[in-house]
Amino acid sequence: MDRSIRTIDDVMKLLDGLFEPTADRWTAGGADWWDGFYADRDRPVPFFAAKPDESLVSYAERGLLAPGRALDLGCGPGRNALHLAALGYEVDAVDLSSTALDWAADRAREAGADVRFHHGDAFALTESELTGPYDLIHDSGCFHHLPPHRRISYLALVDRVLAPGGHLALTAFAAVEGGTEGMGSELSDTDFYRTARLHGGLAYTADALRGIFAGLTEVEVRRMRDEPPGSELFGEPFLWTALFRRTGPGTAGS
Repeated sequence: MDRSIRTIDDVMKLLDGLFEPTADRWTAGGADWWDGFYADRDRPVPFFAAKPDESLVSYAERGLLAPGRALDLGCGPGRNALHLAALGYEVDAVDLSSTALDWAADRAREAGADVRFHHGDAFALTESELTGPYDLIHDSGCFHHLPPHRRISYLALVDRVLAPGGHLALTAFAAVEGGTEGMGSELSDTDFYRTARLHGGLAYTADALRGIFAGLTEVEVRRMRDEPPGSELFGEPFLWTALFRRTGPGTAGS
């Protein structure tokens, strides 16, 4: 008989365990799946290309962001982390997959980029590893792979490490709206636990993102531009791009 739950962390770990250790599982149990996913560097996966998000490039070009310290969550092969380093940011980049980080480190060496890569669960890494405060938290595809209860952990991380006046730049699956193409599951939060799967990722509406990050000030929420295959930028219209700014002392989700 198991009666070991005593803390919020115990509850979180219990809920994590309800999901299969596949792409749906962002914690250590899913690292093997992601290692296999990144093992073949020649797979025709759009975000394997060494191209930064068009939204990230746009924010910098429009003067919405200025170089400082940056945290890249779910950095994968490092395409956005390397772009941030090229812009003059001091970059920490985190991913569950050691295979992805090996690839990212290879790219960084080839580019002569100085990026500090961290292997593991961003919510479990200590303050000595993700020191903060960061002027920019960038997330291209991590948030939509989190189970609903881990939004609490995500907001707590943002609260802990995002500097006053700092920005959160987010790219996430968009729910189908107005006849536009979408991607990701539109099941309710409750139904994800009933099925014990995240079905490849959670789709969000623009209003849902605004509600989750209500403690931050919206700068821009829009669909990502559709970049053609020959573009030097990554862009897919089934994704939201969102930029929020921390303007007060309140929590990110309040």
